[in-house]
Amino acid sequence: MELVSRQDPHLREVLWFGVRCRALTLLLQALFNLLLPDHTADAFSPPRLPEPGLWDLLLERLLGGLSRWDAEHFLFIAERGYLYEHNCAFLPLYPLSLRAAAEGALWPLQPLLRLRSRLLLSAVLLNSLFSILAAAALYKLGCVVLQRRGVAFLAALLFSVSPANVFMAAAYSESVFAFLVFSAMWQLEKGQSWLGGLLFSLASGARANGLINAGFLLYARGKCFALQLQYYAYVRFCGPGAGLEQTVPRPLLQLALDKGYRLAGRNGVKPPWCSWRFPVVYSYIQDTYWNVGFLRYFELRQIPNFLLALPVTLLGLWAAWTYLIANPRHCLTLGLERRKSEEEGKPEAGFCCPAVFVYVVHATVSLVVGFFCMHVQVLTRFLGSCSPILYWFSAHLLQEYEPLLWSEGTDNQTTASHSEKSLLDKNGSSGKGMLENPLVRLLINFRLITPLSKCILGFFLSYWLLGLILHCNFLPWT
Repeated sequence: MELVSRQDPHLREVLWFGVRCRALTLLLQALFNLLLPDHTADAFSPPRLPEPGLWDLLLERLLGGLSRWDAEHFLFIAERGYLYEHNCAFLPLYPLSLRAAAEGALWPLQPLLRLRSRLLLSAVLLNSLFSILAAAALYKLGCVVLQRRGVAFLAALLFSVSPANVFMAAAYSESVFAFLVFSAMWQLEKGQSWLGGLLFSLASGARANGLINAGFLLYARGKCFALQLQYYAYVRFCGPGAGLEQTVPRPLLQLALDKGYRLAGRNGVKPPWCSWRFPVVYSYIQDTYWNVGFLRYFELRQIPNFLLALPVTLLGLWAAWTYLIANPRHCLTLGLERRKSEEEGKPEAGFCCPAVFVYVVHATVSLVVGFFCMHVQVLTRFLGSCSPILYWFSAHLLQEYEPLLWSEGTDNQTTASHSEKSLLDKNGSSGKGMLENPLVRLLINFRLITPLSKCILGFFLSYWLLGLILHCNFLPWT
């Protein structure tokens, strides 16, 4: 792959750092899942069919923390298909990938592990791979857009300790989605529009907000893909005489009766969305099952969730404001007016360069929609998997205001000079011919860094760790 074939020491460090972070994540979630009791949550929890064997139970003990909350939906769909109506809120690319890996690469384990266990193992392996590749794609994208290798390098390292880390490891679609989106953006920046469009279209099959990302180039193709899924749901739940190809096991039928889930292919009253002029099942499910809508989450009892989303909200707004103040005319003209530096052929670099404009707009729109129309606590993983701005802006702040990342002899120069003459931006080394990981350097010297750096790293690392502790034990998280 072009993504990993280049002999770039920064890219190699991004990959190896990602591998180490993935390994640590899996180790810690297993430890927390063994030591802490699971909370009894009112979440989708279908019965385990067939009964698990010894190896299944062992795998569940080791990796069960990664099958909580929405992961149950993805694993269930991969195993049983879209049996219940509310399963249709989860798009098919990720479950199909899990099923292919379980039936293909992990087929030799069939005598030892039942299908669900192989699906869970597939999820862990695929997410580990795609989260590492997503970091590499983010690094490549940053090099092209920011024109500063040091900032791109630091941003990719920050992605490996993302506040949305647990969702990159659990059986969620965030890792696959982030890889597809960052890769698509990178290909578009290189002028590979068709490949970028293909990757965006695939991303729209992993998560619904992929359609927003497809707006970078090929909204129509992503929309076509989504409409095909809507048609499948319509035939399955609204079509006359639509029946299931397989017999539904009695425990799953009982679960539908107990929870009020609507089964596919059952005679009776059709769902209300079937009679809509535009029968869109996704918005109906979000509205009916999870009460998602404009300002619906603005309740006093949701204050803790707003506090949980506060760090990423402030970072997102700060990023937008910083860019607007640095480029007011560029923003007012929507980036359509040529600047003098462009006319003179002088490339601009850094977070505030013109090329970042479309990414800032995309991140800001996503932030506003997420804050006012979604369950606000999901903002962290929502922005952490769909936009590079969270990582670029954090890396920008660290390099601009953290003296430990400045080159020697620049202490008395301006903030801009610090970034321009940053040792990392020159060659990514410490001056001794060796590549140095700036994130590790900051962590080792945590007591010496500035309060701003402590806040940024504290946000990333605390959410990285708390997510593993809470989410893996069925406790509410982002």
